[in-house]
Amino acid sequence: MRGIFTSVVALLGVLGASTAAEAQTLKMMKSLDAPHYDGQRTTWSPTSDIVNMFQDTLVAMDWDGKTVIPYLAKSWTVSPDGKLYTFKLRDDVSFCSGKKFTATDVVYSFKRLTSPELKAPLAWRAGNLKDIRAADPYTVEYELAEPFSDLLLNLTMFTTAIHNKESVESLGKDYGTKAADGTGPWCFESWQPRTEIVLKRHDAYKWGPSMYTNKGPVKFEKLSIKIVPEDASRVAAMMGGQFDVTHQIPLQFIQQVKSSPNLNVQEATPNFQLMYYGYKTTRPMVSDKRVREAMNIAIKRADIVKGIMLGNADPAYTFIDPKALDFADATKNIIKEDVERAKKLLDEAGWKMGADGIREKDGVKLAPKVYFTQVAYFGRVSEAIQGYMRQIGVDWKVQGFDSTIAFSKMSEQDYELWTVTFPYMSAGDLLNFYFDSKNIPAPNRMNWKDEKTDEYLKMARASLTEADRAKYYALAQQRVTEEHLWMPVMNIQMYTTSLKKLKGVRPHMLYQNTFYKGLDYSF
Repeated sequence: MRGIFTSVVALLGVLGASTAAEAQTLKMMKSLDAPHYDGQRTTWSPTSDIVNMFQDTLVAMDWDGKTVIPYLAKSWTVSPDGKLYTFKLRDDVSFCSGKKFTATDVVYSFKRLTSPELKAPLAWRAGNLKDIRAADPYTVEYELAEPFSDLLLNLTMFTTAIHNKESVESLGKDYGTKAADGTGPWCFESWQPRTEIVLKRHDAYKWGPSMYTNKGPVKFEKLSIKIVPEDASRVAAMMGGQFDVTHQIPLQFIQQVKSSPNLNVQEATPNFQLMYYGYKTTRPMVSDKRVREAMNIAIKRADIVKGIMLGNADPAYTFIDPKALDFADATKNIIKEDVERAKKLLDEAGWKMGADGIREKDGVKLAPKVYFTQVAYFGRVSEAIQGYMRQIGVDWKVQGFDSTIAFSKMSEQDYELWTVTFPYMSAGDLLNFYFDSKNIPAPNRMNWKDEKTDEYLKMARASLTEADRAKYYALAQQRVTEEHLWMPVMNIQMYTTSLKKLKGVRPHMLYQNTFYKGLDYSF
């Protein structure tokens, strides 16, 4: 406790005393910043949560995590062959700049997202878009080359938010850093990298989705999001009342924070977040499935969850959470922890134990590079697994990077494994995101190019019935799990912590965006 209260004192000097003007500012805190805030050019969740505050999507995800509800599109119809979606748009929406929102903005946004020039890593969320056109100022015809069973689900995501062409083109390379226009309840005001993002109220906003009691505008003049990377400092700041809300209290402190008389802690449910280590299968050290399986079965997930996460996670032996839509039961027994079998697999793969306890093959040590982002529990978990690996003769070379450069380091391709926590909505969401060969080199950082996987995913996406979709997603799950393309470690719980005086707080599960729009927040 002494360390936490010391952090409070330190933070007071940084944050300064409260003023009357600050009373109209909602103060949020997060641990990670992002390289930019253009949601079409990234997979990074620290970008997504801010984007969802100042930009809107055609449809929204209800609190249950699976029901799609109207948003900028007030209604839609789907043709019998599943290829043509006709969206009827609201006619009372405007951008923060004052420009009126029309079908032209939707057409521009999706053409930009799917353009070869942009190389958007999540362009697949738009489906195989054949054509998109404005039938009239408030009707969009969205034509697919083939059915996409998960389209509406994907249209709730930040990647498919609507952009203002004038803002994108006038700002050029500064779009998403110096400014960005949107139709959301908040407007982008300023960004100091690694320090603070400031959003201001969109006074004209009145089109909030039905999941909120307040349809807009928001009840605060500004939203200040401070970047506080140090775990203990975030705990100290919330317990000291320096911030109003955060979703990034370190999980090992959750029980302590729950006991604080001035704080509320709410768990986001449902919530699917997998922490995994991915194998870059084109690297010689991890190209052999036996090596990948050996690592996968050599760790003790339950001990990691208990010792590092203090129970605020569940051990993960599958890529998909068993409670998620289209989970495949056949994957439950593929990854079975067994240290002796792990050693045998490495022997069979030709990696023999050296005199120093590290395995060798053809004069090369089995010492894969493992990258992680320096935040939360990533470092501690990586070090714990490093210990398990040494027990089987594998020398993990773990290296952490600041969040603002971690993804650029990953893009250099010079490593064998990396780790992230991935939030997803369904089996199809995770599988299409990571394992389709079209998504090489990112987010398919495994460089997994496999005809069977691609075919199963294609068949699932094109399914016109729920049964067919579940069947083909199950086959894809089994394929990638049997290949041990990932080391699943744990499914992470997610919480929102807020001051008790802050009303209307309810965590949302969408891509770690527990705040989402914040329309019901008030003092």
